[in-house]
Amino acid sequence: MELSTYFIKFLQGIRPTENQRDDCKTGHQTLRKRLEGYEALKQILVSTFLQGSYRRATAVRPKGEAKLDVDIITVTRLKQEDYPNPDDAMDIFVHFLDEYYEGKYQKQGRSFGIELSYVNLDLVITSAPSEAEEEAYKSQAVRTILTPEDIDDWLLVKSWVPPENRIRQNSIFQTASQEQEWKTEPLWIPNREAGDWEKTHPLEQIKWTWGKNARCNKHYVNVVKAIKWWQRVHHPDDRPKGYPLEHLIGVCCPDDITSVAKGVTLTLEAIVENYSDEADKRKTPYLCDHGVDRDVFGRVEGEKFAEFYEHAEKAAQIAREALDADTKEKSIEKWKELFGSKFPDSEDSDDNGNRGNSSKGPFVPPPKNQTGDLTPRRYG
Repeated sequence: MELSTYFIKFLQGIRPTENQRDDCKTGHQTLRKRLEGYEALKQILVSTFLQGSYRRATAVRPKGEAKLDVDIITVTRLKQEDYPNPDDAMDIFVHFLDEYYEGKYQKQGRSFGIELSYVNLDLVITSAPSEAEEEAYKSQAVRTILTPEDIDDWLLVKSWVPPENRIRQNSIFQTASQEQEWKTEPLWIPNREAGDWEKTHPLEQIKWTWGKNARCNKHYVNVVKAIKWWQRVHHPDDRPKGYPLEHLIGVCCPDDITSVAKGVTLTLEAIVENYSDEADKRKTPYLCDHGVDRDVFGRVEGEKFAEFYEHAEKAAQIAREALDADTKEKSIEKWKELFGSKFPDSEDSDDNGNRGNSSKGPFVPPPKNQTGDLTPRRYG
């Protein structure tokens, strides 16, 4: 059974909480505001924007005392030929980080990691895009913090603006919807381990996710969250995880799904059907990233993928039994076997499994819009 109201409660329980989302917003808006106001960086800074699971609305609630991660792309005018060693380009930001985040940051392979008491930030530095593309990276379409769960009509075009900035919403939307979307080139980020720059295309990942969510009747990002949660509950050390797992789900999730339950089941079954040969041979499949010729599974070992495949095979069977169950009780039992205690015993139960008063009416999800003023609640 699809148990849509149960899945609403389940998803409410595994999404980041409102306080966690507020902490993310405080952290990244403070960092971006400081970056863009830092005098020594103004000549080289083009724009900043969000990427990662937070921006794509595919993040799940952190475990225990863990904090959410937010990825911030910093688009610069630094040219690769001037900085053949990407470490030197990253060093330009050290004075800024020392001033605002001393003792809280460290250089990582492809970014600066900033660990605050309430959120983790990843600051990714990119080399210069072409001058023609600077306009795109300065646009509200790129710089917005809205996600696929906040708004349906996002487009990567010049005239797109968030709802709070729309004076004549209908005419502006019509103008934006008639524009051809920007086809931006990949950005280059430092790979300190290789001592070189490598291609990435976060805007294509964002565009693809938005389009896929629309084609899946807005269920796709919830399918991703649900399968990520399954992995966390049962196999937290599995690989692939994070974005590679999300990419695999995107490749295997069919369009036009009518519920999260169907999406989870069909996606797990597609993984089992599509990659049995690779699992048998202890090989890792090649999955090309969106917008760049890069293997998303490049760091996943064949043995690890085979282990993941075995777990996915069992999960697919449980999901199918839950979906095809002929009683609500049996379906709930199987979904709970798949997702653990966060899946409710009753559609009226709260996040802790306590039964609520059914006279209160159906569950209404919290407001989705995560906009608001730019003034942070606290500083890093």
